[in-house]
Amino acid sequence: MAIGIKSYRPTVSGSTHMVTAGHYLATASGYRILEQGGNATDAGVAAGITLNVVLPQWTNFGGVAPIIVHDAQKNETMEISGLGRWPKAANIDDYLSKYGGDLPPGIPRAVTPAGADAWLTALKLYGTMTFEQVVTPAMELAENGFPVPATLAAYFAKSVGDGITHESDEQTMWPSTTEIFYPGGRPFKEGEILVQKDLARSFRRLIEVEQRNTSKGREEAIQAARDFFYRGEIAEEMVKFHQENGGLLTMQDLADFHVGVNPPAHGTYKGIDVYTCGPWCQGPVSIQALQILEGIDLKGMGHNSADYIHSLLAAFNLALSDREAFFGDPDFVNVPIEGLLSKSFAEERRATIDMKKAFSEMPLAGNPWKHQGMESPEGKPARPEPVAGGMQADTSYTAVVDRWGNAFSATPSDTIAYNPIVPGLGFIVSGRGSQSWLDHDHPSSLEPGKRPRLTPNPALAMKDGKVLLPFGTPGGDVQPQSMVQLFLNVVEFGMEAQEAIEAPRVSSWGFPNSFWPHAYRPGFVGLEGRIDPDVIEELRRRGHNVEVWEDFTYRMGCVCAIHVDQTTGSRNGGADPRRDAYAMGR
Repeated sequence: MAIGIKSYRPTVSGSTHMVTAGHYLATASGYRILEQGGNATDAGVAAGITLNVVLPQWTNFGGVAPIIVHDAQKNETMEISGLGRWPKAANIDDYLSKYGGDLPPGIPRAVTPAGADAWLTALKLYGTMTFEQVVTPAMELAENGFPVPATLAAYFAKSVGDGITHESDEQTMWPSTTEIFYPGGRPFKEGEILVQKDLARSFRRLIEVEQRNTSKGREEAIQAARDFFYRGEIAEEMVKFHQENGGLLTMQDLADFHVGVNPPAHGTYKGIDVYTCGPWCQGPVSIQALQILEGIDLKGMGHNSADYIHSLLAAFNLALSDREAFFGDPDFVNVPIEGLLSKSFAEERRATIDMKKAFSEMPLAGNPWKHQGMESPEGKPARPEPVAGGMQADTSYTAVVDRWGNAFSATPSDTIAYNPIVPGLGFIVSGRGSQSWLDHDHPSSLEPGKRPRLTPNPALAMKDGKVLLPFGTPGGDVQPQSMVQLFLNVVEFGMEAQEAIEAPRVSSWGFPNSFWPHAYRPGFVGLEGRIDPDVIEELRRRGHNVEVWEDFTYRMGCVCAIHVDQTTGSRNGGADPRRDAYAMGR
């Protein structure tokens, strides 16, 4: 271990392939596919759909699933924008009038489900196996059940007690959800077997469509299954349920929907290429924060010293203030992404850091437009007013590196608390509308057909054209912050993957939360109790409003990563003990 941080698990190392995921059964599913000869995408889709089964409190097959894939043979790195769109009938003025300025949980927050399309599109374009092959591990777990772990039992019992807003109170309002997860009105207890027959049946229906189209070839058969979800009987059942309950979703919304497959956002840190999904999510925050920090002697400061943590928090606050001002669906918003991710803009933002004084409120956004040779089309947005609210931490993550040098990085999400289960289907329709604003001037305002600004954001680091580090985490707005800390632990401080994940982390919350009602707590910092008390006091002296959390807390996410040693070729997997994550490989 590079700097003496205690690790409670070994880094899992192998020379052939490696998978890590936010639940051990998802890891097992991915490993099973790798051992059957599947590639990184085959295994990643298998692990991801398994997460949809075994982590209903964090992810869902009808939810979101942003993905980054690196195809070594094609020498291609692409994002798959697994994020849904508002129904075409949705608009701010109607919502303001109908709900009195609120955005209530449930069907009013529904956007088109994107996870299914993301998994099937990734499999079709970059996989080698059939949908039946990769979904079978998840389908077996849904059909036969799995023992409820302590984390899920605590969620069902609403007794997590860690201060996270889970919205679990709302799910009991929905009979279709209660029927599966609260049979007889009683929550599942730890060790009891949770069966999801309707979800298994949905998987089987998709398999049957695929099988009927096998004569057309693997890709066309997968496409037929995908179309059955978005244009066929499953789509009809989703729409019927939502419209019967006051929803706006239509068959046309589903028929017109498709995930995007595009080049990802890109930046560099000391010669390492860093890829994230684009500004339709918060992914570029990680790149921007790293490029701000690139010009600071972090190693010389010492890991988790007061100067080091102060620098991290400042970079996070600057990048997140720019997120608030500029990020949104690029199909609707002119996002100055070239300027935001330029080295010159990073240098300009870095110069605003005062090493002796914390930002007492969210810093003003910068002017990235001039860094891409343009005049700003409008003035800087005003600072927001403080708003009360919780700090949500849904989502999960999986990463795979295979024997051929391909990589898969995905961050599926959407809890059963977001929306009612569609009767007979066993999954929800994404409730990601919770990440929109009812403000015409906000870049992530609610608009017909627009995507909310998403928190889940997988990442991939590469060096000299080869995979170095796929990484990601759940945790809402903490995601890019925990991801940057993991990356620096590996790259700057030479930690092994597992050690880098287990190291104590810090987080800023001095910006509007991505989830409705967009809580804003100026200057607030949460950090784990393993940070040196003298460091904590020094941070407070500099003006940080510090709250000390548990030594290992859910609120810091659940980072998973695979570090590829480019000298030996070994794949070194790490998984976060803060939740149920595990790595496996050989």
